[in-house]
Amino acid sequence: MRKYIFITGGVMSSLGKGIIASSIGLILKSMGKKVSMLKFDPYLNVDAGSMNPYQHGEVFVTADGGEVDLDIGHYERFLNKNMTRINNVTSGNLYKSIIEKERRGDFLGQTIQVIPHLTHEIKERIRLVGEREESDVVIVEIGGTVGDIESLPFLEAAFEFKGEEDSCFFHVTYVPYLETTREFKTKPTQHSVKELRSIGIHPDVLFLRSKMKVGEEEKKKISKYLGIPIKNIFGVENLSSPYFVPEHLLNSGINDTLHELGFNGKRVDLSEWIKFTASLKREREKKKVGIIGKYVTLKDSYISLEEAILHAGAKVGIDPEIEWISSEEIEKGKEIPKDIHGIIIPGGFGKRGIEGMIMSVKYARENKIPLLGICLGLQIIIIEFFRNRVGWKDAHSTEFDKDTSHPVIDLLSSQREIEMLGGTMRLGEGEIIIEEGSLAEEIYKTKVIRERHRHRYTFNLSYLNVLKNYEMDVSGRSRQGEVEIVEIKNHPFFIGVQFHPEFSSKPLNPNPLFISFLKHL
Repeated sequence: MRKYIFITGGVMSSLGKGIIASSIGLILKSMGKKVSMLKFDPYLNVDAGSMNPYQHGEVFVTADGGEVDLDIGHYERFLNKNMTRINNVTSGNLYKSIIEKERRGDFLGQTIQVIPHLTHEIKERIRLVGEREESDVVIVEIGGTVGDIESLPFLEAAFEFKGEEDSCFFHVTYVPYLETTREFKTKPTQHSVKELRSIGIHPDVLFLRSKMKVGEEEKKKISKYLGIPIKNIFGVENLSSPYFVPEHLLNSGINDTLHELGFNGKRVDLSEWIKFTASLKREREKKKVGIIGKYVTLKDSYISLEEAILHAGAKVGIDPEIEWISSEEIEKGKEIPKDIHGIIIPGGFGKRGIEGMIMSVKYARENKIPLLGICLGLQIIIIEFFRNRVGWKDAHSTEFDKDTSHPVIDLLSSQREIEMLGGTMRLGEGEIIIEEGSLAEEIYKTKVIRERHRHRYTFNLSYLNVLKNYEMDVSGRSRQGEVEIVEIKNHPFFIGVQFHPEFSSKPLNPNPLFISFLKHL
């Protein structure tokens, strides 16, 4: 029989429910279980695609083209498997589906209500994931915080679901440490669980997030007041890497708790994962990587990129130190630090900070600093090249200057008639044909690769012959002929890609592009 785990959060948001959910998923997978993951987001957005990175962090892209919450990236990295668009559902997506059914007459004139219609839709999405992936266990993370009005329908659906399927509840809460009295305060946790119980949900397992290790006395107090066995209460203090959480939970006895809840399987084998985490703990050569982008004040905006660099560093024995540099500050005259070993220009949208990125690419090209441009980064590389190498000072993208006389970056032909913004970009995985004898072929060691995309603009092919007259090579193209990879010779490492290699990188399977980049630092 398929089993379900619901993971909720209390007291405050951003506690790391996604990391804990992913860690539980990894442990169950290592027991031989086939695990599916599902994240419910209470936002009225239909998907994450139109959300500002400063408000919601990175938009993660699945192989099938879903624009989803960044927690789906955690699921992929921990479970070493690709998710799809059905693994992330928003309130907006649910309401859209219900309204479309109502307009078609599917409800036969019924009055549509949160209960039972919305809760039924939520439960059907949970079952869909389990059935489509033929999984043994479905882990359902409910976004937001218990007590938020927008999360109530999901909690009500979870309560109903427990009466219909084999389900259990894991609750993640925050235990603050009061500096003035030098003690942990458990009252917020008590109120959070009380709020859950008012809905009818009684947590089977409690995870106590905290800055430092929560003591046994605090756990006993929580156990006494909430009636949750102390062996089912786990402290999860801040660790130096989220990748250490699975081992931490195992060492805390989560395996016994899972067995008691009916999750029986073979002996847990995290040997490959522990090899990876051991490499993170080893002393490694330090190299400084400058990420010069638009959203650097919120690191979650580039979380997959940061993780991909870390994966590659563990593989090649390098400890990459990331320096976040605002491209707007470069425009204002800030110098790129002289001790930077390599530069990455990441993706983004809009005109802000573009000139600073162009200046950074020029600096890397002229000073032989290893450079990797990703998505927008490739477009910036091409603009800089046409401006400063070819000599066309007004070369630009029509995204930023519709009146430029040299539109070297322009809309994809498939985007010209599109009016709606949400979910209409070129999205998801696509094939890329790599040129023989190129740096790209040396990196990927194959002629055909598949990588994920998220863009509307691309290199204007009418300028292809101009590129050929200079030393920039097109070393990768899509099946449709679009430019996917550019590189220049006589440089330690200078390459731009139209796709997002960070989305496909996993701890146990780092993307080759980042491995090569770090090796050239």
